[in-house]
Amino acid sequence: MKTLTLSWRFLWARPLGAVLNLLLLGLGLASITFLLRVSGQVSQVFLRDLQGIDAVVGAKGSPMQLILSGVLHLDVPPGNVPLKAVQALQNHPMVASLIPISLGDSFRGFRIVGTAPAYIAHYRASLAQGRVWQTPMQVVLGASVADRLALPLGGTFTGSHGLNAGGHDHADNFYTVVGILQPCGCVLDRLILTDLVSVWRVHEDHAAAPDVDPDREVTLALITYKTPLAAVSFPRYVNSSTVMQAAAPAYEVTRLLSMLGLGTDVLHAFSGVLLLTAGLSVFVALWSAVRERRADLALLRMLGAPPRRVAALLLGEALWLGVMAAILGLMLGQGFAVALAWFLHLNALVTGLVWSSGLWMVPLVALGVSVGAALLPAYGAYRVSVQRLLQGQ
Repeated sequence: MKTLTLSWRFLWARPLGAVLNLLLLGLGLASITFLLRVSGQVSQVFLRDLQGIDAVVGAKGSPMQLILSGVLHLDVPPGNVPLKAVQALQNHPMVASLIPISLGDSFRGFRIVGTAPAYIAHYRASLAQGRVWQTPMQVVLGASVADRLALPLGGTFTGSHGLNAGGHDHADNFYTVVGILQPCGCVLDRLILTDLVSVWRVHEDHAAAPDVDPDREVTLALITYKTPLAAVSFPRYVNSSTVMQAAAPAYEVTRLLSMLGLGTDVLHAFSGVLLLTAGLSVFVALWSAVRERRADLALLRMLGAPPRRVAALLLGEALWLGVMAAILGLMLGQGFAVALAWFLHLNALVTGLVWSSGLWMVPLVALGVSVGAALLPAYGAYRVSVQRLLQGQ
């Protein structure tokens, strides 16, 4: 303990150099924390929300846009498709289940999704309060929506046109809250769910339109195959024989993650440069400390301190620096991730403070860089004799 206390005092004997080394090492570790935090959580979100969905069928356009809008609810859909064409796919021999989705409105930034109760069952979500809708214009709130909006059972609201806040209100069409979901850690947490008919009614110019109309449209459909072999032939059938397109979530998300990986590689290289610079700075500081503290080291040796104790002082400085840099790097990295999510409106992908298993690498890297930089100066202090120290050589 005395060695650690003395190392702490030696470290802050040169406060400017200590702060500089701490910032350099902390910024490098913050970059690693940010990358591990964001890449890990984004991949987890994608895999979680895409689980059990083999294909997404919707309007022709960008397949990735279809996945991002229909499964992850992060983009605007390419358009609508005829309800009759979607219903025909339900009878296809390769389709095990089909969940229709209708988009178009939102409430305070949360999307109102017209669908079927099977959408809730697909993610194995359960109700915390109330029940599932039984008639049009009744809604079930996701857990995050209920927390943010504080809408109770029986509460009413009107949606606004568009998938983001700022569209014109549908002032004559009130939704009623009849259920609130338990937190599921999935996309349902941030959605407002209702019947397909509710979405159609809100956009009707006349209230007398029939609820079941073959000429109506939906935005897309989430499909599960009966057999994995359907992945080969079903998308080809949809793309060539219908007015719709079929997108494979697994393929599109893999392509998206590979594109994100290019930027990640650049940031990894940047983090490596910062850590290398920090390591060299720590090495220079400790090597200079050996030369500057010759009188102190000589006094310690004369008082009976063995060579390993002198070397331990330098290693102790490096350990203190590594521990503080690890804490600083973790805090900055987590803060950067949360700030980026808020600034780019990516709260659905990157949530609050999260500790993943990969983040244990950060303290290990911090200690490895700092102690590694101190090994040679510590060895030099270990090898210097008392006589040479007293002579100032």
